[in-house]
Amino acid sequence: MGQDWWRGGVIYQIYPRSYQDSTGNGQGDLNGITQRLDHIASLGVDSVWISPFFKSPMKDFGYDVSDYRAIDPSFGTLDDFDALLARAHELGLKIMIDLVLSHTSDQHDWFVQSRQSNYNQKSDWYVWADPKPDGTPPNNWLSIFGGSAWQWEPKREQYYLHNFLTSQPDLNFHNPDVQDALLDVVKFWLDRGVDGFRLDTINFYFHDQKLRDNPALLPDERNASIAPAVNPYNHQNHLYDKNQPENLRFLERLRAMMDLYDDRTIVGEVGDAQYGLDIVGQYTKPGRVHMCYAFDFLSPEPLTAQKTRSVLSDFANKAPDGWPCWALSNHDVVRHATRLSTATDNAQQCMQAALLLSMEGSACIYQGEELGLPEANVPFEALQDPYGITFWPEFKGRDGCRTPMVWDDTAQAGFSSADKTWLPIDPQHLTMSVAHQEEKNDSMLHFYRQFLQFRKSHTALVSGKTMALNATQSVLDFIRNGDSGDIFCAFNFTDKPQTIPFEHAGDVLTASGFTPRLSNGALTIAPHAAAFVAMKGNS
Repeated sequence: MGQDWWRGGVIYQIYPRSYQDSTGNGQGDLNGITQRLDHIASLGVDSVWISPFFKSPMKDFGYDVSDYRAIDPSFGTLDDFDALLARAHELGLKIMIDLVLSHTSDQHDWFVQSRQSNYNQKSDWYVWADPKPDGTPPNNWLSIFGGSAWQWEPKREQYYLHNFLTSQPDLNFHNPDVQDALLDVVKFWLDRGVDGFRLDTINFYFHDQKLRDNPALLPDERNASIAPAVNPYNHQNHLYDKNQPENLRFLERLRAMMDLYDDRTIVGEVGDAQYGLDIVGQYTKPGRVHMCYAFDFLSPEPLTAQKTRSVLSDFANKAPDGWPCWALSNHDVVRHATRLSTATDNAQQCMQAALLLSMEGSACIYQGEELGLPEANVPFEALQDPYGITFWPEFKGRDGCRTPMVWDDTAQAGFSSADKTWLPIDPQHLTMSVAHQEEKNDSMLHFYRQFLQFRKSHTALVSGKTMALNATQSVLDFIRNGDSGDIFCAFNFTDKPQTIPFEHAGDVLTASGFTPRLSNGALTIAPHAAAFVAMKGNS
């Protein structure tokens, strides 16, 4: 992989608490990931994104960092991380780590100092504000996890901002010292050899210094892509608590540091329902982040041909200089095997995976996606996610997509030797384990391996530009333009065969069991299937 290995790369996301337990305590760890790197390499992906493993009180399971330079003991040590990095590089895998820069844990030493008084060295490192004359919070900003985004601190007689849990205070990026300290953290991990970063909530870094109230949204303007419909967070147009223009200058500073190192990359998470692709367009301009992903394909809405065309067109229009990174599942949303599937067999999931891996851009695959795992059923008494506990039962939280990876059909699925795992393993997952699917030639696991190999054998699908994007109610099609030839790609979103006009000369490509038929100027695509044609001559 060359300087731009990330361009068209496939990223495999690991939620480390749930990948592999090497100690028998019921929770995954870094050595466990190292033990399973051969599985990841066998898929044919290019890199691994590991969700946070830094020292943390684990109120939000690692997304509340108390020391950016230390590994939480529950995951191992810095030596364990170095061993993981070395083994991944031996296998040709890049390692990307999840940096949570917008906020820390309230147990981070910076915040411990900051909350003591208004006049210490770290007093302005977090977002502090006086109350209104009646003692209420300074404005109407809301936390994604429910309630006001402001928490009272008696020692300072002020409120501090938290966009998430009260134990996750927001850093004050308007303070240059804060920016410098965070860039030092980035340098620490780059010097250690990591190949890139996934930046959590990249658009939350800066807040409006005037602390203006967010305006309300009308009911028909609300969008549940970022927060569940029952969350009042959806009732506001978040103009002032995120997406501030000062963010662009910080991202340019960050990119300048990244450019001092060879072959490194950044993918930013844009958490915004109203302005997602507009923000992506700004953030992916030259000199900022390499790529971003929004929640367009992670939302609860059905995945249709026309919706997909709309998202791809919007990205091309709003981020003409940018490179997208797409995902169908991750650690924050219901698994797409449940959220987006209406079929009882694997056909629909195979088509969706082929689509994800054929669109212009890079792609993220979330652990267990290669097995077709559905959302797990986690009873209330076993919930760990504070988000789900707050909004239960209307919103069941994120634990259903975070249950342990299933490696075989033993009691703890080969994940752990413990009697009890941190989240329970859903019994329906046991018959979908890696070991079970290795034995079935038509399994999802083999489909992912075969399709990723097919993708690599056609460079147009990796790095080609998109041309002639079209959609009907049933079929999405486009051409990927590559140096070694153009590939026509079509996707049938229905449970019935579809025939579309195809007047070009071309050879139908065999791709992981998809069997389209090309004859008499028409291409026939099976239900929930994809078709790929190597085009001859001018496209």
